[in-house]
Amino acid sequence: MFIEQIPNILRLLYRRALWRGDKNEKVIYLTIDDGPTTLNTEWILDLLDRHGVKATFFCIGRNVEAHPELYNMILEHGHKTGLHGYDHKRGLYSDTDAFYADIEHASQFIKSNLFRPPHGNISPRQLRELSKRYTVVLWDVITRDYNRDLSGDDVLDIAIKYSRNGSIVVFHDSEKAMNNMRYALPKAIKHWIKEGYSFKLIKS
Repeated sequence: MFIEQIPNILRLLYRRALWRGDKNEKVIYLTIDDGPTTLNTEWILDLLDRHGVKATFFCIGRNVEAHPELYNMILEHGHKTGLHGYDHKRGLYSDTDAFYADIEHASQFIKSNLFRPPHGNISPRQLRELSKRYTVVLWDVITRDYNRDLSGDDVLDIAIKYSRNGSIVVFHDSEKAMNNMRYALPKAIKHWIKEGYSFKLIKS
């Protein structure tokens, strides 16, 4: 549970970040990290269109630079985008100036004031500084679809077990996550719809 849903004590330490929406509102904030990719982005967009679901895509700058047509497709389908760095640098394991420069580089390709630190990896000082320019978005539920030691059913169970009112939920648009994501995401969406959840974009 520590990974899938971060304890409240850590959320308090990083209270400048957005972890969850309104706990009184039956809403899921679906987020997709790491794209766009030629492997999954169009597949995800088709899935979301079929169910009338909008999502927030936290994109990697180098992927947007390589596939601007896919990035534009995300926006054309009515979804929102945020920055996920240019080279997916981890804040705690990078020189702080290099970390900021990586985000600035990404901002040349992704016009957004939303930022999700790769791996949720950011220091309190970095968070404090970046919060002056961005809404820093973490998560209420990370599905761990990228973990190849987990099955698609494991990922689906995580998404269903831990999601709740206002949950910001993370899936991934990557080769590593592809099989688990493609199995679990459609089933999770159907479950949330059946349970009466609606879907919203993260506010800037």
